[in-house]
Amino acid sequence: MSYEYKQFSRRKLPHIHSPGSTIFTTFRLAGSIPKSTLSQWLAEKSLKDKTAINTEAEIEFRRRWFVRFEEILDKAAAGPRWLADPRIAQIVADSLKYRDGRVYDLSAYCIMSTHVHAVFTPFLNAASLTEVPDSHPVRFKSSEPTLSAIMQSLKGYTAHEANKVLKRTGPFWEVESYDHEIRNGDEFGRIIRYVLNNPVKAGLVDHWSEWKWTYWRDA
Repeated sequence: MSYEYKQFSRRKLPHIHSPGSTIFTTFRLAGSIPKSTLSQWLAEKSLKDKTAINTEAEIEFRRRWFVRFEEILDKAAAGPRWLADPRIAQIVADSLKYRDGRVYDLSAYCIMSTHVHAVFTPFLNAASLTEVPDSHPVRFKSSEPTLSAIMQSLKGYTAHEANKVLKRTGPFWEVESYDHEIRNGDEFGRIIRYVLNNPVKAGLVDHWSEWKWTYWRDA
């Protein structure tokens, strides 16, 4: 399969990443965030999209909303908690590991009752890109998928399999996810610690290694 991409730039849009970058992504169950909160987020996002902002301001906007969503997800006081079912968590864990070595290098993940954190490096890199001749604007093609294609495959498959197990229909994952391009080694270390310690912070275990649904490549 061949994928095509618009020219990459320093300004990132959701699910567009610089070739060779490592990504921290969080995806959550549909209905796990109250509609009123989502409406407020969409209104602010729409306003941001209509104004010219610099990269740091955009990153700060996304970080602020990430923290707010995380506070809601950590409480898990309302909405679905399908990932608390070991059968469903296993589907997600197996799917994350299945793609390791195929479309990305997987560094870590943590599966909680309402959401999933993962850190991986997609195989798409500068060497895998070739320019499409006479394309305006400039486009590239590659056999390696973007983050968007990876997440669409991962979420689509796990949603289908989970719904079969749960004997339900309808959306399983929220369409939007939080994706952050890790910029240096220090940030990578902080994010890995954050991912691994999610169940510790939630009071579910005393040490991250006791949580069945946590993985770290370097453990």
